[in-house]
Amino acid sequence: MKDTAPPIGAHGTTTESSGASRQTSVYVYEAPVRIWHWVNALAILVLFGTGYLIGSPPPSMQIAEATHQFVFGYIRFAHFAAGWILTIGFLGRIYWAIFGNHHARQLFYVPILSGSFWVEVWHEIKWYLFLTSEPKKYIGHNPLAQLAMFFFFTLGVSFMIVTGLALYAEGLGIDSTLYALFGWVFTLFGNNPHIVHTFHHLGMWWIVVFMMIHIYVAIREDIMSRQSIVSTMISGHRTFKDDKPD
Repeated sequence: MKDTAPPIGAHGTTTESSGASRQTSVYVYEAPVRIWHWVNALAILVLFGTGYLIGSPPPSMQIAEATHQFVFGYIRFAHFAAGWILTIGFLGRIYWAIFGNHHARQLFYVPILSGSFWVEVWHEIKWYLFLTSEPKKYIGHNPLAQLAMFFFFTLGVSFMIVTGLALYAEGLGIDSTLYALFGWVFTLFGNNPHIVHTFHHLGMWWIVVFMMIHIYVAIREDIMSRQSIVSTMISGHRTFKDDKPD
């Protein structure tokens, strides 16, 4: 199945309304991908909020003695719980990339040796910069989105998971199994945990910037390119609307 045109067949349907337009619907994202997407988004929101507070702790409440409070403990617990959800979900997403459909694999590779891929990337850059008024329609991610998802999200989340597990293992102690698995991360940063904390914190902003751009682009495409983007991650179907010529 090609990604550059919405075919009609076993996985697609065509409908016409009032003789004005034709709608083509293609099943793209399977249920595990959609569930992972929204659970992952929620986990990232929790991680961002709690991670920010861990980096910039709130002032102690004056209602009771600090020893009688557990506010920061709850913040850390929520951060760790969301981190484990992110990690386990990401491993499950890798599994589904292997056994799911073609579109489930786009998140984990970039066809860098394909000349046509980079031509399409350049076209999408011009489209997003309003340098062309002709959008191209894709069943899965468009080439620029695939490139951005891989470098910003896939590699970014992988970095956050590895550094996060290393920092979590540090709290468990050097005798823990998790430290034996991820203690090597500290050696990459000169055995300085503070540097790992700093890069982990910067990685948080890397993901946040990506999410902001991702949301903007998804809404923009829904409006301007006459194809469903946001609702596709709910229903699994991408709908293309083509105006009939006068």
